[in-house]
Amino acid sequence: MVDSLSGLLRLFVDHGADRIYAKKLAPNDNSKNQIYLGGGFGALNIIPHGEIYTDTRPMAGSKQDRPKAPVRFFWVDQNGKHQAPQAQLILYPDYPEVRMSGFLQGCKPAPSNLLTVRDEGRILFFGITNAGDVLGYAVGGDHPIATEINARQWQSVGVFIELPTAPDSKQSPRDILLSELRRVYQLNWISSQKLAKDGQKMPYAARNGGGYTLEAELGITPNGYSEPDFMGWEVKQYGVGNFTKFLPKTPVTLMTPEPTGGIYKDMGPAEFLRRYGYPDKSGKPDRINFGGVYTCTKDHHADTGLRISIDGYDAARGTITNLEGGIQLLSRLNEVAAAWSFKGMMEHWNRKHAQAAYVPSLFRTPPPEYSYGPRILLCEQTDFLLFLKAFAADVVSYDPAIKIENASSPRPEIKRRSQFRIKHSEITQMYHRSEIVQL
Repeated sequence: MVDSLSGLLRLFVDHGADRIYAKKLAPNDNSKNQIYLGGGFGALNIIPHGEIYTDTRPMAGSKQDRPKAPVRFFWVDQNGKHQAPQAQLILYPDYPEVRMSGFLQGCKPAPSNLLTVRDEGRILFFGITNAGDVLGYAVGGDHPIATEINARQWQSVGVFIELPTAPDSKQSPRDILLSELRRVYQLNWISSQKLAKDGQKMPYAARNGGGYTLEAELGITPNGYSEPDFMGWEVKQYGVGNFTKFLPKTPVTLMTPEPTGGIYKDMGPAEFLRRYGYPDKSGKPDRINFGGVYTCTKDHHADTGLRISIDGYDAARGTITNLEGGIQLLSRLNEVAAAWSFKGMMEHWNRKHAQAAYVPSLFRTPPPEYSYGPRILLCEQTDFLLFLKAFAADVVSYDPAIKIENASSPRPEIKRRSQFRIKHSEITQMYHRSEIVQL
């Protein structure tokens, strides 16, 4: 039996967890009513999951098809890991909220005595591994671990309490991150570098080394299910001209998903470019470009004849009314030139971490070096619905850089880059909570 919080944290770490959370359970949090994981879709950025699909089978008490996503969920104890093969997340776009179900089915060692009842004080723990597995452990309200949890103030991420992965640490992951960023800031200029697969720092000469260099200095390597992170925090650097005004040099690229529908998908990007692209404006021969900035309130673009809109989203209520809808590029004849389904875009968005740190950087050469600034923007609790809200309000734009070179040759070269971007000054609209920290 695990009888202390440090013992439980050690158990999670021994099973591969590199992020650990707790959720205090309400009476309605049980196998009958599912486990409530928060309003909006923010839980999708914390709990790794499989592809979102629409379950058309009828649910008891519901006439509505439900979007769901499978979760590789395991109950852990001293005897090992025990999979609950039916565990899944259920999305309720009309509320909106996310719940978890199926966490007891097909798993005899699961703590059914705690999760089929409505007892007060129960706590459910989640451990997240590099491979995207979710580990579970539950205690009752009278358990010593529950007493330890209730005796302290903890950092929270939505409905989750964030716990340290070092069993005896009194520092939160946030505190450790800021301590490391302070150390990096005090190093001043750092040679451009990138971590190799074996964890060794290697020189890096290309101009896009700002992020790689910071990740290498923090010891960050890509993990199996999302972007590189430091103890659950996504660390993003952005170039500035100086550390006085911290003015970003470029907008922030939020994501670059390929279209999942329309002529672009059905007939290929070459046909899309030939229909809606335009000759290179600098005179490069045999090259067709597709660019411009597209927002919901702009009319058809002068160069491409296309406009962008959202289908299946209620901007006034801030809810998705049809999860089969999405963002569409439309011609003057209302042909769908390209489309991004909500489900596909959510898959991309859910790779973003619920917590992010934005770090300013300076660059100089030769040799290529970076210096990282003392003013850190910390953002927490992102949600795909915040992205849609910002896109509907023209805060986020579609800013593509697609081209075809040697267009008339038998082997044309196509560059695909569908970018959704935002001004750095507006990035806090992608999160429910933000703070500027001076190191």
